[in-house]
Amino acid sequence: MKPTNFPLLRKNSESIRQKMEIWFLILVTLSVAALLRATLNLLFSAPNKKSLPPGPLTFPVVGNFLWLRKSFSDLEPVLRSLHARYGPMVTLHVGSRPIVFVASPALAHEALIHRGVIFADRPPPSATIRLISSNQHNINTSSYGPTWRLLRRNLTAEILHPSRLRSYSHARARVLNILGAGLKSQPGGVVRVIDHFQYAMFCLLVFMCFGDGLEEKQIKQIQEVSRRVMVSQRHFNALDFWPRLSKLILRKQWKEFYELYECRKRILIPLIGARLKAKQEQPSKAREDGNESDGDWIVPYVDTLLDLELPEEKRKLEEAEIVSLSWEFLNAGTDTTSTALEWIMANLVKYPELQDRLYNEIKSVVGQGADQVKEEDLQRMAYLKAVVLEGLRRHPPGHFVLPHAVKEDAELGGYAIPKDATINFMVAEMGRNPEIWEDPMAFKPERFLNSGGGGEDSGFDITGSREIKMMPFGVGRRICPASGLAMLHLEYFVANLVWQFKWRTVAGEEVDLSEKQEFTMVMKNPLRAQISSRN
Repeated sequence: MKPTNFPLLRKNSESIRQKMEIWFLILVTLSVAALLRATLNLLFSAPNKKSLPPGPLTFPVVGNFLWLRKSFSDLEPVLRSLHARYGPMVTLHVGSRPIVFVASPALAHEALIHRGVIFADRPPPSATIRLISSNQHNINTSSYGPTWRLLRRNLTAEILHPSRLRSYSHARARVLNILGAGLKSQPGGVVRVIDHFQYAMFCLLVFMCFGDGLEEKQIKQIQEVSRRVMVSQRHFNALDFWPRLSKLILRKQWKEFYELYECRKRILIPLIGARLKAKQEQPSKAREDGNESDGDWIVPYVDTLLDLELPEEKRKLEEAEIVSLSWEFLNAGTDTTSTALEWIMANLVKYPELQDRLYNEIKSVVGQGADQVKEEDLQRMAYLKAVVLEGLRRHPPGHFVLPHAVKEDAELGGYAIPKDATINFMVAEMGRNPEIWEDPMAFKPERFLNSGGGGEDSGFDITGSREIKMMPFGVGRRICPASGLAMLHLEYFVANLVWQFKWRTVAGEEVDLSEKQEFTMVMKNPLRAQISSRN
């Protein structure tokens, strides 16, 4: 029998004991400091000063750490019970600052529409987000100011303007063919749809970002890295809790994070370089009527980034910043759209009478002999729009908008929202509010039909500028700039999927509408469907 190495055991035990003592000392020190600060604030605060919205008591540091371990989706049932107890605004102390959660559409409208400038900022990014976003040089995380306005205006004017969107119609038709071929290749006609939807949406955004000349191998390489980053995201949350300390005790996780960051650069930088070279070799004339056969018939998003000059720094974007913006473009619209598409198709499979009604509408517009539904046909399909809107109301891909920050001291709903406070808006709760929506958990597209007062809304405004009934894309200054593109993609692909295939449940299976949080709020049990060609 091998003898036990007692000196080594004693040494390891002593090392563990010392580490535990250090952690205990850190926690006690921070707890005492936080307790003293809270006491001083209580003693010396103005007597008539309005307070934060109510919320549960949280013990300093320990309580914060418990909240930090949870994602917003984990917090959602907790928040629902807290809203029932405290009202439409609730405060949680998550990390070093309080976060206010708003479930009231009226309060969201007051904050984001009537006082949008005050509530339009972003909280300071975490250590990992700061690196991924090249120090906030993208649209989602950038602070409200000149740089954000430049980046957003470039996207909306150069890529998402209606005239530009039409130029990508060939790319959408090409991706529809890729999607259709993938679905038809499944043995027995039984498909797990999310895999096909994610790949199709990713292909489309890659074409829009880098041009349509990329090969399938390149697209799958980019998608593989994207998936790895998405899957690892929650794994790296611990790195953002005391980053300086985590870099000492979580070196392995930081190393993995940096490896993924560098892998992203290795994949995208050659594609950016190829666009720069192609741009330099092309004549300076506008290419809006270019040749569709040479891969340069659209203006890729990256081309527009190469021309930008940052207003405050008076310089062009650096390579890493273009990588960050390209990455944002690819990933912000892939999972959100593919998830929404899966939820809509799941309901059309679960309720075949809705699918049959939609098919009949499509047939009345395009005619029996049409191969595909064209984009110009979509405007004449009221029930199609209702189906898409109901899917976004009942199953928003994100149950929360990205967090907002307050630029100056403000008041909302009778409570104080201090400068730099973080505030979030509960998207799913608003879309399922029984005071606004009759039978809110049911999937009823007819509620969106303009029936002269018979439906719940007439001429529905998804931007929330008049009033907020649901906000799957957010509202106000920080509304998703690609909301119009997302609606076009959802209508186009839903219409063509129903027109080309009959979707039914797999024998012996049921469609389960339970939810699970991943990057978006996905189906707990991904949709499997039995499809058959209609033509």
